[in-house]
Amino acid sequence: MTETRTLEDGKDWLLQRLEKGIHPVDEVDPEAAREAIEGLGGLDPESWTSAWGAAAERFAASAEAATDPAAEREAWLDAYRFAFLARYPTLNHPLKHEWYDRTRDYFVRARALDDPPLQVVTVPFEGREGEGDQVVFYIARPAGVERPPVVMAWGGIDTWKEEMRSRAEYFLELGFAMLLVDMPGIGQSPVLASRDAERQWTPVFDWLASQDDLDGARVATLGASFGGYWAMKLAYTHNERLRAAVNWGGGIHITFTREWQEKSRNASSYLIDLMAARAAIFGGKTFEDYVARCPELSLLDQGLLDQPSAPILLVNGRHDLQNATDDIYLALEHGDPKAARIFPGGHMGEGPTVPTIGDWLAERLA
Repeated sequence: MTETRTLEDGKDWLLQRLEKGIHPVDEVDPEAAREAIEGLGGLDPESWTSAWGAAAERFAASAEAATDPAAEREAWLDAYRFAFLARYPTLNHPLKHEWYDRTRDYFVRARALDDPPLQVVTVPFEGREGEGDQVVFYIARPAGVERPPVVMAWGGIDTWKEEMRSRAEYFLELGFAMLLVDMPGIGQSPVLASRDAERQWTPVFDWLASQDDLDGARVATLGASFGGYWAMKLAYTHNERLRAAVNWGGGIHITFTREWQEKSRNASSYLIDLMAARAAIFGGKTFEDYVARCPELSLLDQGLLDQPSAPILLVNGRHDLQNATDDIYLALEHGDPKAARIFPGGHMGEGPTVPTIGDWLAERLA
């Protein structure tokens, strides 16, 4: 956890976010969430996971007993939302690994009852020794749209492909199919983060190109939080495959310096285990594990910022404490012209962020 948080600080932080509907408690049942927060015995992984997991189990039992499909779907969604909190933000305890398995199970059970139902896709991945041999992702299709364009979306260090489904709702209403996948180093990604981990997306692009019911020629990337980095990187490394890319709150260069990491390691916008979650993408556990590796991600030092790219939109909050908003200004000084929008607020911004991104993508995927 952060070095200055007490249990009471943590409870207050959660209750304030619950009241305002802010991540990570923006979708949970308020009454059940307050009960879980009150019952928190600590901010350590075991205490945290036990409190949220108990709520998830109650909703899962309701889902198992439901006879109406709509009620069953909602109960599984509630079970999933609390299971997500049980495994949040990173898998730094055996209980969290168990709850991540349940998170995926509850999520798929709920989304199988969507209309149209969510599709789970697995494609082979030719990785290196010690890496996985497949990429797992979800396809959510817009109702009544033939051969829709595709937005490939992912989150960051704590918001994984399951959590991106609810964030995809606006884009589905615009007529986009949403391909939800985990960025390197988290969830079911077959690779850890590295200088060339974007290779995990190559078989996904290949799969898209082979689908008759999806328009594989109209594809964009949308990365939220840390995931914005990978969306932007693909605009360079896979630019011939993309119509557009959105970096929504991700780092580019300054964010990956030791100076910034020292400044952001106890960001007040994060409750527990921020550096553990950051380090986990490289297979590490500590602040030092992370700062030893993160500079290799710099798009400036890799020489990509001055290379041709697919159109890029950069979005963030003016006062982001987790990733450096100054990275946007740095990016605008290099390479092809880019679009940018700075919103009020902190990490990822406050206000009409999603409509702004959706409108920009709609123009480029038309």
